[in-house]
Amino acid sequence: MTDNIAPEQAPGIIDRDAALCYQTASLQRVSRTFALTIPRLPTGLQEAVGNGYLLCRIADTIEDDPLLSWEAKAHWQRVFLAVLRKERPAAEFASGFGAVMAAEMPEGEHDLIAHSAAVVSLTHSFNAVQQNALTRCVEIMGAGMADFQRRASRAGLRDQADMDHYCYVVAGVVGEMLTTLFVEEEPRMLAGTVDLPALAVSFGQGLQMTNILKDLWTDWERGVLWLPQDRIRAHGLTPEQLHPAMDHPGFAALLAEMLALAAQHLRNALTFTLQIPAEQTGMRDFCLWAIAMAVLTLRRIAENPGFRSGDEVKISRDSVRNIVMLSRLLHRFDPLLDLAFRVAIKPLPKERSC
Repeated sequence: MTDNIAPEQAPGIIDRDAALCYQTASLQRVSRTFALTIPRLPTGLQEAVGNGYLLCRIADTIEDDPLLSWEAKAHWQRVFLAVLRKERPAAEFASGFGAVMAAEMPEGEHDLIAHSAAVVSLTHSFNAVQQNALTRCVEIMGAGMADFQRRASRAGLRDQADMDHYCYVVAGVVGEMLTTLFVEEEPRMLAGTVDLPALAVSFGQGLQMTNILKDLWTDWERGVLWLPQDRIRAHGLTPEQLHPAMDHPGFAALLAEMLALAAQHLRNALTFTLQIPAEQTGMRDFCLWAIAMAVLTLRRIAENPGFRSGDEVKISRDSVRNIVMLSRLLHRFDPLLDLAFRVAIKPLPKERSC
């Protein structure tokens, strides 16, 4: 399927049906989670959200390359943004970054870069509101990740505010993008009195903090720590003392604090989700499945604080199937969803205000 993308029929133009076909196939390769949740969305929204995810995946691929310097990563983030803005040809990015991309990067990501022109051609087929939301997300994410890559180390982030900003540029901004796309599909989301964009940013932070905690020691092995120095020191430790499977009361307290904060952000994620009209069950499922998988991951971490890798706290396929089933039973009923969330987070450390 990936080899049948039509050649450019005119500068910057690729057959839309072929691009959509590639997008669907690529999502299956680069994200099982989003390949599961995106098809629950209404068709038009499904196309835009799927495209937005692949654009973010391209930006992530640049960030994740283990061989490139942070200066080179910043350069390729700028080139990719220029492609989205129609200032440079997509083929220039695909061939240029593809030539320097580390061979050990996942095959699905090599394929995504090789076919980035198809992904971007689909972006350019959307309406102005959608294009602006997608481009803004990539702009903030790309520049932000380049800055954090420049100073990434085992020393950790400066403080909690720095961690919050990191979560914003890699995930909160995605929440803002999704809010724009969701509201265009379902304007009734604006009928409430809540601050929808702020909830969306918090939603993203809850998911990203879950990833940070799950991948804590995998990142540490490659020389990176995303926890805040001020909170580490507040518990009587220094970043240099942290190591996999450590048994220290200060680390236990630090982990509990981070778990509680992530859970509070996921509470905000549920509040965001309940702003979606109940009959939009697919849109609700898209959010609910992500929230539930994050909560169960946090619970796995809380049950096994001495874990050494993300695989040890990864949720099972049976858990995912149960999430899907329960969501489809409850997705129309706000009080039951609220009750289910409260029951799910009960084993976690006590939440704190955020």
